[in-house]
Amino acid sequence: MVFDFFKKAKYFTVKQDVKRDIPEGLWVKCDLCNEILFTKDLERNHKVCQKCGHHFRLTVEERLHITLDPDSFSEYDAELESSNPLDFPEYSGRLATAQEQTGLREAVITGEGSIGGHRVVVAVMDSHFIMGSMGSVVGEKITRAVEFAQENRLPLIVFCASGGARMQEGMLSLLQMAKTSMSVGRHSEAGLLYISVLTDPTMGGVSASFALLGDIILAEPGALIGFAGPRVIEQTIRQKLPEGFQRAEFLLEKGFVDRVVPRPQMAGTLAGLLSLHERGGV
Repeated sequence: MVFDFFKKAKYFTVKQDVKRDIPEGLWVKCDLCNEILFTKDLERNHKVCQKCGHHFRLTVEERLHITLDPDSFSEYDAELESSNPLDFPEYSGRLATAQEQTGLREAVITGEGSIGGHRVVVAVMDSHFIMGSMGSVVGEKITRAVEFAQENRLPLIVFCASGGARMQEGMLSLLQMAKTSMSVGRHSEAGLLYISVLTDPTMGGVSASFALLGDIILAEPGALIGFAGPRVIEQTIRQKLPEGFQRAEFLLEKGFVDRVVPRPQMAGTLAGLLSLHERGGV
């Protein structure tokens, strides 16, 4: 008797109409290291990659949630929104799209709340709204927040995230650089604390005005900070820029930033600075 121990089926059937029910948004890929991250783990870690430390960009709502004491935020000037003063082509439509996609009226939210029990005026910019660009309304809201902080003798914290001045508003946008800078100057002359937190990106007219005028300037790791972008500079000077040029760590080394603070430590760091200020140590 002969046994065929190696006998195999001539063919087999693969069922191809089975689909796995995997919800969208369950996983996200890190922009820096390409690691595939579980969304809920990423959110629990303040949207910081657990593998490489890359800081994902936050919305205004996320920033307020992880920074301010629960239920302490009260918004200012919520009704303000941009028009199209120069009748710039397609600008009105772009504003409407940004408002629909973000749920915001403009690229900055201002108001007051508390951090570690310390009352503070805050402004939070959102890069998801036309890249956080500064038009007349953004400048006006920030100026009003600074003036409120001065009138009420409160410290001011601004979370900067912007690609620069909004070109669709032309000179009206550029004027906001001077207006915000002057208001910050008056706040400083009154002996009040202004902390600027630079997040990715902080560029153009925002970096050239209120963003870099803080009494204390903090930055998140890896944040791009500067005026013109690295590619523009390289093309202009026809030289290769140093590794990490215009990143937060590079600016810390050159003295433009006081401290680079990882996001999970930011609220505690701000609470400590506010405590020192109240005791006269800042």
